[in-house]
Amino acid sequence: MELTYTKHGDYYLPVLDIPAQEKVPVNRYGRMHGNYLKKNNRTTYNELLFSGRLNQYLAEIGEQSEKMFALLTEQYAAAENITEEMKEADQIGWVRAMNSIRNRAEEVVLSELVYC
Repeated sequence: MELTYTKHGDYYLPVLDIPAQEKVPVNRYGRMHGNYLKKNNRTTYNELLFSGRLNQYLAEIGEQSEKMFALLTEQYAAAENITEEMKEADQIGWVRAMNSIRNRAEEVVLSELVYC
């Protein structure tokens, strides 16, 4: 990307044209990662933004996060023997166990993909 300048009064200011970005949906994990980058890693955020790849990158992070969350939830439920039979027999216990599993899975996703 070639940087050009325009004169405004006595100063030359860079012309920062941001290329059009592909319109892709970004889920909540992608938005959370974008906010994290904006606050904690401005260099990477600006590089992605000015190259026109930010939305695509955040969509990919969001997709990876959703897949990881689903996989971890499934694996934790299998490891702890949380089944549909338990759901029928003890609904409150099943909800409690699944909420615990979801919270742990989300914590892993956030630490491994979103806030890194």
